[in-house]
Amino acid sequence: MTQATTLFSTERTYPCSCAAVFAAIAEPERLAVWWGPNGFTNTFTEFNFVPNGRWQFVMHGPDGADYSNECEFLAIEPYKSVQIRHLNAPHFTLSINLSVVDGGCLLSWQQAFDDPQVALAVKAIVEPANEQNLARLHRHLQAFGDFD
Repeated sequence: MTQATTLFSTERTYPCSCAAVFAAIAEPERLAVWWGPNGFTNTFTEFNFVPNGRWQFVMHGPDGADYSNECEFLAIEPYKSVQIRHLNAPHFTLSINLSVVDGGCLLSWQQAFDDPQVALAVKAIVEPANEQNLARLHRHLQAFGDFD
């Protein structure tokens, strides 16, 4: 299996500044509102938004199931990028890059799984979930009044 099968990518342009998008990621009370696919809510137990900082949370599924997540912020460049390492299974690194474009801020989302077999097994869940996540961010930015 090639490396390309382990990487899931999507992007979205938001009609606002990259500073506004970055704030929706960096501020835990905002991130908790939109993080995850449709129907999910979050409880953050630790959120240390600095390089090598820990992020622990539980995603509560619409079916009542709880999903514990343990992450580390590998790198943070304000208004430009955040790199997150998912420490519990499934293991992956998420890179979120922000760039100024005509019409606002382009968010590029790349989720690289360590194990190609795991990536293949979760592909049907991950691809629509990532799209839902970015759509939830869109609605949050709009409701928060961030749109230009």
